[in-house]
Amino acid sequence: MEAKEIFVPISLESIEPVIFPDVALYIKTGGNFVLYKSNGRDFSDHDHERLSNNGVEFVFVSKDDMDVITSHMEASAERLLKSDILNAKAKGKMIYQTSINFVDDIFNNPEKSSDLKRTRRLIENLMLFLSNNPEAISSLETVMSHNYHTFVHSLQVASLTLLMHSEAYTLSRDEMLDVGTGAILHDFGKIFVPQEILNKSGKLNEAEIEVLKRHPEEGFLFLQDKGVLSPVALTIVRLHHERCNGSGYPLGLENRDIPRSAQITGVADVFCTLTTDNNGNKTMPPHIAVQLMRHQMKDLFSPILLDTLEKLVCTEDIQQFIL
Repeated sequence: MEAKEIFVPISLESIEPVIFPDVALYIKTGGNFVLYKSNGRDFSDHDHERLSNNGVEFVFVSKDDMDVITSHMEASAERLLKSDILNAKAKGKMIYQTSINFVDDIFNNPEKSSDLKRTRRLIENLMLFLSNNPEAISSLETVMSHNYHTFVHSLQVASLTLLMHSEAYTLSRDEMLDVGTGAILHDFGKIFVPQEILNKSGKLNEAEIEVLKRHPEEGFLFLQDKGVLSPVALTIVRLHHERCNGSGYPLGLENRDIPRSAQITGVADVFCTLTTDNNGNKTMPPHIAVQLMRHQMKDLFSPILLDTLEKLVCTEDIQQFIL
């Protein structure tokens, strides 16, 4: 039986006409993928305007073409973020698309995690976007695709972790890069968890929970062995599930024994899980999620960090500056 081709959504607003790689582009109609542009011709300004006027938000590409697309987008990101070509919304979709492409690539090709220069470039671009956009959290659009939940979640957690560090502490640029790197890779260990556990729709049994709970340690050991990530980044990967009352894992640490950056990433991780479902839909208002974390999850998180979280996500006038 012929293998079914896998298509990946690309935000139309993240595509720069003419210089976008020459790959086949598809649009989704009635559940089917229909060829819009074949190899051999540019994707023009007219194409972009035509699709936009017809309400098309995403085009689709073959999974086999993602390497060339990811390389192009990562190489173009800084230039576009600093230019006036794209508005804030379009820049949000562009950094979003670039980030999930990166996480998808790393999770499916673990050996690429040793490319620290590439990872830091991504975090620098994410910091640039967050620092120049006063409504950064709401501007990060999501692709409504179950297959991308882990990648979307990684970007959300990294963004909120950077914003919380910037709000609560004064860190150098290098320290912020280390924090962002650890946060976007915080769930890297899930590559070692069987898909039937990650994708299970019902409640996990005790044995499955124990397998899932090994992901921070396994991710840490794999990345530590590569010898490229900083101690701060590795600590986030390993300890983001530790809780102030000692009920977390893998080490059962308490309060000040849990490094600050791991605590912040843990807060961001839980908040993003509460407020977004597997399809990228908003499931709980931010203020309800924060109150749930304060009261129903009492003693799990630092009250000071919850204050920082609330200040960032429960206001209409969000002003966020990274550096």
